[in-house]
Amino acid sequence: MLRISIFSFLLFSVFTSVGLMGQGADKYTQALVFYQDKNYKKAYGVIKTEAERGNKEAQYILAQMYENGEGIKKDTLKAVHWYKQAASKYAYVQKDYRKSKVSKKENFFDRVQKQFIYTSEQKGANFAFSKIDVGTPEVKSMVMKFLENNFGLKPYYTNYFAPFTYSSSKYKRYFSAYNENNLPTYLSSYTEYESNIEAEYQLSFQKPLAYNLFGWNEYIYLAYTQQVWWKIYDESAPFRETNYTPEAFMILPTSDHWDEKYNLKALKFGYKHQSNGEEGYASRSWNRLFLASLWQWDSLFMKVEGWYRIPEDSKSAAFYEGTDPEASGDDNPDITDYLGYGEVTFKYLYGKQQFNLLLRNNLNFDENKGAIQLDYTAPFFNSDNTFWYVKLFNGYGESLIDYDRSVTKMSIGFAFSRGLF
Repeated sequence: MLRISIFSFLLFSVFTSVGLMGQGADKYTQALVFYQDKNYKKAYGVIKTEAERGNKEAQYILAQMYENGEGIKKDTLKAVHWYKQAASKYAYVQKDYRKSKVSKKENFFDRVQKQFIYTSEQKGANFAFSKIDVGTPEVKSMVMKFLENNFGLKPYYTNYFAPFTYSSSKYKRYFSAYNENNLPTYLSSYTEYESNIEAEYQLSFQKPLAYNLFGWNEYIYLAYTQQVWWKIYDESAPFRETNYTPEAFMILPTSDHWDEKYNLKALKFGYKHQSNGEEGYASRSWNRLFLASLWQWDSLFMKVEGWYRIPEDSKSAAFYEGTDPEASGDDNPDITDYLGYGEVTFKYLYGKQQFNLLLRNNLNFDENKGAIQLDYTAPFFNSDNTFWYVKLFNGYGESLIDYDRSVTKMSIGFAFSRGLF
């Protein structure tokens, strides 16, 4: 009985809250209808209130009203003020609310599609944050940063979540305390994961630090990428592998001569560390200095990157014998035999679709090893920032733990950002 009462109370609270928010939204929507019907005096009060709460759409309309004297006295200074408040790096498109009143009734599928359009997300955020009191400069600044996504972080490599990936073979288990020379008998039946299916996702962002610090029109960045392989369909759903890659780099635009004659847009060089955060025999890591050239031919982009692996001390013989898992030194001295010393990436834009191709090879013709990766993205329901994502991979270096194992794999999911280089 108590559970039923609590559940009923929660339902009542939710529907009451939704009802109150709906009333506020209807009031603002009605004001927009008044405005588009040129009934400016009825629209003014609600639009001004919403503008003061931080609603960017309302701020833009209020600026127009002051500029054109729509229902109020013309005031250029106030118009400029509200235009500045409404300023955003995103284009503003005013919706015709009068047409929406007479259009056919939306079904659930129509509403789902609208959720993936940026203006829908922004309108929702504006309305939600309009409930917050922004009476102090500190609160207002924080709210505006949330609304404008203006914390200085930008997407770097593709951000994606692939809930379904299939590998042609099962993945091997690795143990921190044991290698093949000292593996206990009771673990011999647990050397592989249960299935070929898993989930995979990647988070990648960059932070600009400085521009033209040395007078070369250069950009200096920090970046971080985290790639995760998740055995979500296995018992206990363990994270099979996680790779962490922090970077520091500089991008130096080329001169007009190199740009116009050779289509070379910029040079990029820096340092990156990559590791899987494990210990003992499951640990993998390396450090690199890299140099990349960035090229463009219309809708085709190319990055040619080479790297130099920073040497590390060798581990002791006891480590390889299986008696000293904590020995310091190089976790993977032969990693360049499999990942080589560079890679080439192509990206092609075809309308709103993007095709990516990555090629990597050790250039050793006696023991040739490399990798090829194909990526495809296309807008999800015409979204500006959500995409269908399909990836095909074959070769070495899919992850650090399997750098020396050939993998053939398909991944299907969603991407939330795309890049050109």
